[in-house]
Amino acid sequence: MFRRAKAAVALTAAGLTLGLTGALAGATAAAAAPAPAQQAPTRTVTIQAVNNLGLSISEGKSVQCYVRDAAPRGRYNPGTIDGQLGEKSWKAWQLFLNDRDYNAGTVDGAVGPNTIRALQRFLVDLGYDTGGVDGQAGSKTRAAWKAFSHLDGGWC
Repeated sequence: MFRRAKAAVALTAAGLTLGLTGALAGATAAAAAPAPAQQAPTRTVTIQAVNNLGLSISEGKSVQCYVRDAAPRGRYNPGTIDGQLGEKSWKAWQLFLNDRDYNAGTVDGAVGPNTIRALQRFLVDLGYDTGGVDGQAGSKTRAAWKAFSHLDGGWC
């Protein structure tokens, strides 16, 4: 009897009811069973809409101009130069960093550990102290990124 009760609980959770004789109580169980929850419509959302890593709008514009002008014919297109480092800006930076063997990983516009490590390698090669190449956007990495945005008076 214990096994049958356990099975009844499992079947009830699945929306079915098991009668005492072991037969499924079909029509009445369907009417009594709760309606399945409706799924909310899915939509694509970027991981982070804007991630300036501590840069102001003018500093964000500077690094967008830098990456835009780093290759001929728009290979690194950050989109609108608006100081908001969104998906397009980070895709441009990831492509730029990958082309220079800094290994930013997948060009997806997401600012994850691979992108941060690649940016840290780039900044270290330019002589900035990022506090290490660890994939974490800590205070030293943010300060180096900010200093880079001001190099030569900015890039725009």
